[in-house]
Amino acid sequence: MNETYVECLVKKKPNTLMKFLKILTIMLASCFVLLGMSIFLPALILGIPLAIAAYFIAMNSSIEYEYLYVDRELTVDKVMNKSKRKRIATYELERMEILAPVKSHRLDSYKNRTVKTANYGSGTEQQPDIRYAMYYEGNKKIIIEPSPELIKAIQMIAPRKVFKD
Repeated sequence: MNETYVECLVKKKPNTLMKFLKILTIMLASCFVLLGMSIFLPALILGIPLAIAAYFIAMNSSIEYEYLYVDRELTVDKVMNKSKRKRIATYELERMEILAPVKSHRLDSYKNRTVKTANYGSGTEQQPDIRYAMYYEGNKKIIIEPSPELIKAIQMIAPRKVFKD
């Protein structure tokens, strides 16, 4: 069987609120833990949950999306803090309606639809804009930032549904 394998990794822009919360919870947790270990023992009860919250905030402050194309299927994974991977979605490309750049005129007929939007991009608009919109099964809009190899692989299986303009 002739299988195609393409992998693409996109780093999401860090949110400034998450950066602030990460620093704040780490500082508060360390202060309460040190205070609880030295002088005031009940402060340790507040320090431990703050340390746990700081861990989870740190995990969610550095996010990358990995697009994996294998044999007519696009899988999107979320990589948190370069250590933990979570599968977000799997899309069978036979069910895809169109894949085109976000600002393409080919998406004009899809603009008035009410669909659920999932953004698996970096969160920034670059120049030139490399984001693509994929309409899936008529009720989902997926925004991704694929590599040229990924676009080429998808275009090989669905040439009438993929546009690069």
